Amino acid sequence: MKNDAPRVLLLGGSGAYAMPPGTLGERLSSRRVRTPYGLSNPVHLCGIAGFRFLFLSRHGEKGYEKTAPYVNYRANIYAAKVLGVTRIVAWTGPGAISRKYRPGDLVLPDDLLDFTRNRPSTFYEGKGIGFIRQAPVFCETLRNALRDAADRGVALRSSAKRSGAGIHFGGTYACTEGPRLETPAEIRFLGRAGADLVGMTLCPEAFLARELEICYAPVAYVTNYAEGVRKLPYRRGALFEGMLPPGGAAAVEAAKNAIPGIAIAAARAVAGEERDCPCAVSMERYRKRGVIGPDFRGWVAG
Repeated sequence: MKNDAPRVLLLGGSGAYAMPPGTLGERLSSRRVRTPYGLSNPVHLCGIAGFRFLFLSRHGEKGYEKTAPYVNYRANIYAAKVLGVTRIVAWTGPGAISRKYRPGDLVLPDDLLDFTRNRPSTFYEGKGIGFIRQAPVFCETLRNALRDAADRGVALRSSAKRSGAGIHFGGTYACTEGPRLETPAEIRFLGRAGADLVGMTLCPEAFLARELEICYAPVAYVTNYAEGVRKLPYRRGALFEGMLPPGGAAAVEAAKNAIPGIAIAAARAVAGEERDCPCAVSMERYRKRGVIGPDFRGWVAG
């Protein structure tokens, strides 16, 4: 990689394939990366106002082509590392469990509950490495940059505010297996376990990034109420069949469209900074012992 190569990846979630033209600036090139886990999703080099970054749409290029359980998380994160990425801003569209959230709100979560079951969750299968602390769960440096960007009203925050949406700093995201939505009893269980939001995409993605010493922080836009949080009638053929109240789609769309601008502003703010966070040295213990070398490809080799 060249020294001036982009070091930030925007990892798009639900709706990343349907953003207003120009949201990500100019698309300069695209490629898929061949990894030990198969081909990654297409990775696009984008440029906006002199700032270059990478972008990957988690679920597809033209629509919601792949549900959360079947995303190749290992290939995507490995590809990011190959391309020199040191920081990932990921977005996700969870449902609200906590009553302090409503559809169209933006949230910067700070903790995770992992209830996935069938997803490969580590690069270190069959190896004696990978005992990594998960506190803080997300990179605090990157989270603070995202918070500052939101506080400054960067990148379409005003449009989110006009729709009545709020921005929340902190919250626990419960990640379920999917693709089905959760039952009312499961949502009650998750709420008692401390979950504020429920989605399907941050696990194992966040853990895999930490395994390869990549900083990772998510931005969530609340897409609906989780099952049973509010008494809502079944609406045949509607999105989530009625879990998003009528008239709520505009607020959700505004929140989704605000995320890239906030993410790019945060990425700009930290682009020239040396990393001094646990994420950057999560494998240091193994390096010091001589168990792993400087090239990450050797860490995961069979």
